[in-house]
Amino acid sequence: MRVTIPLLALIGGLALAFIAVLTLQRPPAHIEQIGYRGTGAMDVSNPAAIAASFAMNQAPAVLPQNNAGPLAGTIYKNVQVLKDVPAGAFARIMVSMTQWVAPKQGCNYCHVSGNFASDAKYTKRVARRMIQMTIYINSHWKSHVKNVGVTCYTCHRGNNAPKYVWFNGVEPPHATGLMETATGEARPSLAADGSALPYDPFSSFLVGHPKGGVNALINTEGTTALPTGNRMSIQQTNWTYALMMNFATSLGVNCEFCHQSRDFGSWSESTPKRVIAYYGLHMVRGLNNDYMLPLTATFPHNMLGAGGDVAKIDCSTCHQGVSKPLYGAKMAAQFPYLEGPAKLADPNPKSPAASGEANPAMITMTAAPATAPAGQSGK
Repeated sequence: MRVTIPLLALIGGLALAFIAVLTLQRPPAHIEQIGYRGTGAMDVSNPAAIAASFAMNQAPAVLPQNNAGPLAGTIYKNVQVLKDVPAGAFARIMVSMTQWVAPKQGCNYCHVSGNFASDAKYTKRVARRMIQMTIYINSHWKSHVKNVGVTCYTCHRGNNAPKYVWFNGVEPPHATGLMETATGEARPSLAADGSALPYDPFSSFLVGHPKGGVNALINTEGTTALPTGNRMSIQQTNWTYALMMNFATSLGVNCEFCHQSRDFGSWSESTPKRVIAYYGLHMVRGLNNDYMLPLTATFPHNMLGAGGDVAKIDCSTCHQGVSKPLYGAKMAAQFPYLEGPAKLADPNPKSPAASGEANPAMITMTAAPATAPAGQSGK
C-alpha cells in the first residue's frame, strides 16, 4: 500500500500535467480594465492567441470601384437581385464573390459554362439567396452589425462552405451507463467550449419559434430563495450557460466582455456590448429560420447533415474567434450595393426566395457554345 498510493499519485500528477500542457494557454495573460475600478470588470486575453487570430482575420484586397455602364438587368439575362446595379459594379461583385467563395473553381462553381443565365446549378440558386441575406443583414440589422456590415467573405473566407456551421443531432463521443444523460450533459463538445454542459447549445436558441420568444428560454438565476412563480429549471440554466460559453469562444472573450460577474442578470451593470449581443442572438435565429432552413431542399443530400438538415449559422460563423469579424474591417462599405438600397432585393425574408426552383423555365441545361454569348450572367 505504501508503494501503490505514491505511484498512483505520481501517475495522476503526470496525467494532469499532460492535460494542462495540451489545454491551457501559456502565460503571460494580457489583462485590460474595461469597467470602473473596483468592479473587477476586465478582459483577459493571451498575446499568442491574439497573434494567431489576427493572422487569420485579415480582410482581402478589393478591386477598384467601377460604376460604369447601364444597369445589369438591361444587358444580362436572368439577373433577379442585382438588376438595378450598374454593369461595372455588377461585374466587380461577381469577381469578388468568386474570390471570396470559390477561388479555385472560378465562375463555373455557380454558373453553367457558356450559359451563365442558367439556374441549373444549386450553387447559383443558393448564392442568389445569400446575396439577398447579405443585403438584408446590412440594411435591417444595424443594431448588431453597426457600420461594419458583412459580405460573403465574412463567413466564407475563401471556402465554398463556411468553416463554422452546425447541424442537428451531431453528438460527441460519450460513455454509456452512468455517464449517459438524456439532457446532453457530460458529453464535452467544442460547441460548449469543452465543458460538461449540454453539448448542443444551438437547437433550443438559434432556430425555431419558441413560445414566448427566445428570451423565455434563457435562465441563469432566480431573484428569490424559493421559486415564487418562477418555473425555470436548473436544466434551462445549464443550456443557457452552454450558449454563453459558445458566445465567449466564438468571440475570443470572457464573460466580462458583456456582463458584470457580481450580477450576471443585471442589464444596468452590463456593458453596452451585451445589447449588441442580444440583437445578434435574435438576428442569427431569424436568419436560420428565414434563409437557411428554406434552402434545405435546394442543397444536394451530401451537403446536408446526418439528419438531413441544412447547415445553420451561429456566432462563430462570422466572428471566428474575434469580437468584431475581421477585426472590424468595413468591407461592406466598399460594396455599397450589398448594403442596399432595399429595391435591389426584397428585404422581407418571408417573401418567396428568388431562386430557380420558383421558375422551372430558367433551370436549363442547354449545350454550351464554344464562346459564351455576351449578356449571359445571372445573380
